[in-house]
Amino acid sequence: MDALLTALADPARWRLVSLLAERPRPVGVLAQLAEARQPQTTKHLQALERAGVVVSQRTGQRRIYALQPAPLRDLAAALNRLADIADQAGGPRETYDRYGLTLHAERLAAEEPGWADGRSFRFLRSLTGRPELVWRHLTEASLLARWWTPDDLRVSELVFEARPGGRIVHEYRDAEDADGSDLVAGRAQGVVVDVRPGEHLAYRLSPLLPDGGLAFTAHLDLDLRPTETGTDLDVHFRITDSTVDSADFIAGIEIGFGQSLDKLAATLAADFDSTDDTDKRSTK
Repeated sequence: MDALLTALADPARWRLVSLLAERPRPVGVLAQLAEARQPQTTKHLQALERAGVVVSQRTGQRRIYALQPAPLRDLAAALNRLADIADQAGGPRETYDRYGLTLHAERLAAEEPGWADGRSFRFLRSLTGRPELVWRHLTEASLLARWWTPDDLRVSELVFEARPGGRIVHEYRDAEDADGSDLVAGRAQGVVVDVRPGEHLAYRLSPLLPDGGLAFTAHLDLDLRPTETGTDLDVHFRITDSTVDSADFIAGIEIGFGQSLDKLAATLAADFDSTDDTDKRSTK
């Protein structure tokens, strides 16, 4: 496949492939139609033949070249598969496009400091597990690290001191940036405001701009309510101190924080299923 792509990437060779799609042709005629010198045309055809996209045979004094359809069909099928993967409903590309639309609107709105102050978001999730277990996932760094990033990202540094006045540091990188050589995707710092274990958690968190300044301050209030099947989590997210440069961050709140909470729900559900399976095996 690599050889085929390399061969087809040259415009002169692509022109020859197009001509051979119409019918087999000799080298001299192909050179005339492509408006190229015959030696150059011969070299291009030989490269296409090595890549398997054309075949040739000698007839009298002439060498006739013909197109091989199968490699092109295989390439078309491979490209279609890639397009289908990228275009899948609800996939990463759809999220990328949604963020792009929001980003454009937020950048237009960010004309002066304070432009987004007072804006709020609300997130509701019904979670597996009692409030005590959910609380641990909201306040213990080792458990927070399992879910507290949007899709395709990973926590690279995390401090969460679950007491009033406790320090928060949250840094994350691309999930595939294994050695940390790529740029940090995001970093935020904050402070815990209120702690009522199993019931209510409040904290302030500010994403950092590239120059180290604060993009805005997020005020988060998380309320936990027990249900028959687990815990309802109600999150209120309010913005103050917004800077003009905070548009890129604010554009991602609804998508990014929503994805993080979805990961929390999936993590709790997976842990519950694993514990349930263990309990079933132990009773046999």
